[in-house]
Amino acid sequence: MYGLELCAETGLPSGTIYPILARLEKAGWLAYELEDIDPSESGRPRRRYYRLEPNCLSEVDAALHRAHASVLALGRLRPGLQGGA
Repeated sequence: MYGLELCAETGLPSGTIYPILARLEKAGWLAYELEDIDPSESGRPRRRYYRLEPNCLSEVDAALHRAHASVLALGRLRPGLQGGA
């Protein structure tokens, strides 16, 4: 997926998504490929298509489980949050 596609999918603004992508790339969890187009012909810059690095999938899975557990714990503390994960 490319950045604006991720914004649309998550409902988060680009000012939130792009710093996250930069941190994940710096951590070695993400890589990107530039779209193979001629920007002058298409009238727009080339897109960066991001993908998870296969060697970090277990780390990503563990981070998602920790995040899910945190959301569930918050739901127990604040009714109405359960199911929000």
